[in-house]
Amino acid sequence: GSFELIKMLQKLNATGIGLLTGILMIGLSLGFFYSGMESGSIIQYSIYIVYAMGITWAVYRFSRTEKNDHKFGSYFQQGFKCFIVVTLLMIMYTFVFNKMHPEFTEQIAAVYKEQLIKKGNAMPPEIESNVGEMKKSYLTILIAASVFQYLIIGAVITLVSSFLFMKRK
Repeated sequence: GSFELIKMLQKLNATGIGLLTGILMIGLSLGFFYSGMESGSIIQYSIYIVYAMGITWAVYRFSRTEKNDHKFGSYFQQGFKCFIVVTLLMIMYTFVFNKMHPEFTEQIAAVYKEQLIKKGNAMPPEIESNVGEMKKSYLTILIAASVFQYLIIGAVITLVSSFLFMKRK
């Protein structure tokens, strides 16, 4: 029952917490998408709240163990172990999800083409060439942006939670 679940959650290490956090984030993301929620909805930021909570949990959990040497690097390492797993999961999710939904690339390409036409400084063959290049690089750019985003957010949350729990000796 729920008692076994609580005992299992208490035994999770930072990597396990990262795995659970990433799975929850993917679940929320899919739930929001398939519920038809408008992208950019404020509720979608709950994914980042789950991310922050997972990292904070990993650092906090370490702060309560006998392995805690009260050194910043040790705290940060726990947060890193968590957020690197989340980042890897979210990159795989981004790749697979976008491969399953090529219409996203087409929608972005249509918007890009409109922008190029409005600028008015390119001929139709050049516009088509630029749109083609954008389509080829869209997923790569999206994944690179995701990697950067999750690593930066993860590092900042780890930094803050490491300092918070270090001070609480």
